[in-house]
Amino acid sequence: MGAGRHGRMRGRRSGRSLPVLAGVGAASVTMAMLGFCSVDAPADQAGRPLADTSTGAPARGDAPRGRAPGGTARAAGHAWPVTAARVPWEGGPAYYGRFAAPTAAGWTKPSFFPVGVWFESVISQADVNRDRAAGINTYVELTETSDMALVRKNGMSALTNVPLPGYGSETVGWLLDDEVDMWAKAGDAGWTGNHPGEGPLCVPEDQGCGFTVLRAQQDRLPKGDGRLHYANYGKGVMMWEKDADAAAFVNRFTDAVSADVYWYTSASACLDGQNFLALPVARCRRAANYGAVIDRQRELDALDGRRQPIYGFVEVGWPAENDTRAIRPEQVTGAVMNSLIHEARGIVYFNHNFGGPCHSQHVLREGCGKAVRPAVAEINRRIRKLAPVLNTQSYAHRFGPGLDTMLKYHRGSYYVFAMPGGKAAPGRRTFTLPRGTRATRAEVLFENRTLRVDGKGRFTDSFAAEHSHHIYRITP
Repeated sequence: MGAGRHGRMRGRRSGRSLPVLAGVGAASVTMAMLGFCSVDAPADQAGRPLADTSTGAPARGDAPRGRAPGGTARAAGHAWPVTAARVPWEGGPAYYGRFAAPTAAGWTKPSFFPVGVWFESVISQADVNRDRAAGINTYVELTETSDMALVRKNGMSALTNVPLPGYGSETVGWLLDDEVDMWAKAGDAGWTGNHPGEGPLCVPEDQGCGFTVLRAQQDRLPKGDGRLHYANYGKGVMMWEKDADAAAFVNRFTDAVSADVYWYTSASACLDGQNFLALPVARCRRAANYGAVIDRQRELDALDGRRQPIYGFVEVGWPAENDTRAIRPEQVTGAVMNSLIHEARGIVYFNHNFGGPCHSQHVLREGCGKAVRPAVAEINRRIRKLAPVLNTQSYAHRFGPGLDTMLKYHRGSYYVFAMPGGKAAPGRRTFTLPRGTRATRAEVLFENRTLRVDGKGRFTDSFAAEHSHHIYRITP
């Protein structure tokens, strides 16, 4: 791998966090804002969803602009969806139609859902084969030694920090500097051009220069080339910064965005969550918190009246040197599913082990990922199969207490994605379908079983653990 460039990025992605300092830029965040409640929209006492007044959002960046489909979109062919409220969104695959490069790469197709891996190298066909077999279709950053023609030949997409040698149609977007909110902080002070470990960062040193860094990144990239701008943030946006500054990071610079908090593995995430979010330590290492990261970004993203795709970010190993554990396979799939339930429009896997007994920069390719790779490949297979469903606008409905759910309607069937909520214990849950839904059974996808729906539109199922999840297809 490219030693110089990779060494710099490794320092920025090592998973180390800044110290928790009481009163320093703590965000005015409520637990409700972070999604520690059902993702379903409010409903009246009869279970009917309340009115949705959301509207679509114009695209960002240099691409041609338009308007995304609004929250009042209607499905045809069935009585119930015609009158149901929708969950706000940016427009699904149609959003990418404003950018020439992702359009040409097939990102506007309902069958495409971005599944990326962080900072890989593509040197040989075997590299691509391993990644594709794991369900990866996008590289979110690549080493300078990567063969872009090989990426292109295999129909893979890439978002890179700089134009790499030989780049072309495979490069659908540009990655701005990673976790700027953490290492440069919010502010417009001068930037030295350094990254962590290279010397002073901001001028003056006691002020933040994160906004300056991102502007500088944008200025050095090609202009008007039809590629979107993407950034990944961290605990600054999620916890440390005031809402106005966190919103500035999310809204000023990007056409797609993500944030990483490794709840299952980070040595400091639980302490930060307790200090900044009043999140009890007992509820820290849960899949529901990955969905909460999506919720936080959606709240911030909506503040400017424009929406963009928000991607989930999930670790697949033992990210940082000071972490004390690796993520388990079932936790990976739980984190991915909860991100999707909370309206993630793509998934990115952090593919590096800087801690633990097995160091690797290619966890999903090498022996370090032997335990987790089958689970990752399976959840990605399900994402690929359900992409046309995931790429539709969700409906707002409260199915019952203690549940995180997402409701879709596609080609005559309802799809219910469900998990225990952030405050809920595992166990049995009863689902109540929307009024007017005429169904007698719910098919549990990928589990070879069905459940009876009673005359009042209810069915019951069990969730063995906090990371357990089920997907139901209900055809009236």
